[in-house]
Amino acid sequence: MSNNAKILIVEDEPAIRTGLVDVFVYHGYDVDFAETGTLGLEKALSGSYDLLLLDVMLPGIDGFEICNQVREQSRDQAIIMLTAKGTDEDVIKGLSLGADDYVSKPFSVAQLVLRVQAVLRRSINESPSNETIILDANTAIDCLNMSGNANGKTLAFTRREIDLLQYLEANSHRPVSRDELLSKVWGYADDLDLETRTVDIHIAKLRRKIETNSATPEFLVTVRGAGYKLICADNNIG
Repeated sequence: MSNNAKILIVEDEPAIRTGLVDVFVYHGYDVDFAETGTLGLEKALSGSYDLLLLDVMLPGIDGFEICNQVREQSRDQAIIMLTAKGTDEDVIKGLSLGADDYVSKPFSVAQLVLRVQAVLRRSINESPSNETIILDANTAIDCLNMSGNANGKTLAFTRREIDLLQYLEANSHRPVSRDELLSKVWGYADDLDLETRTVDIHIAKLRRKIETNSATPEFLVTVRGAGYKLICADNNIG
């Protein structure tokens, strides 16, 4: 990926904002910024950015609301949230609203750059050919249009959720580990040594959408000690 991707940084703390702008300009990105949530939302909704880097705590409109409104307009926009303390509540809320990933303050600038690069790549190394995933007679997912149906209920997915489902479907003969999903779906290098709950929270989001009861999943199951496995119409646990 060429580094002329355009990034919007929405951060109200001047020192952090200036530092982030300088870092990403140094790495060859086209960088824009906003110091308030209101201005950040206005710019983000323009749809002219490859990635949004959103601080959670902002004057006016917070990063959660920006993420929420952007997701209503685009399910394909790359979004990374900056959370103040990495609290479970902030992380879960941000990812539940559709962010691709989160980074907790204080953060390593070098690691942040690597994570931005990975999210921007947003490609699966082993790209599956199936455009439709059939889980059973009542549940189907249209990967091309990021939509689906489950027991008569219409579903909408983000690009990251579809990437995750497609990778699990392509490997549905076996359980897939969290580390493999971070590498293949999020594009993170194996040696990045991330501490992130993004995979688990994305799995929980998908279960709420496709499962009749997310507490006892039939399709997206956990194989203890091995990872996650997608049970499709043409495969069984075993």
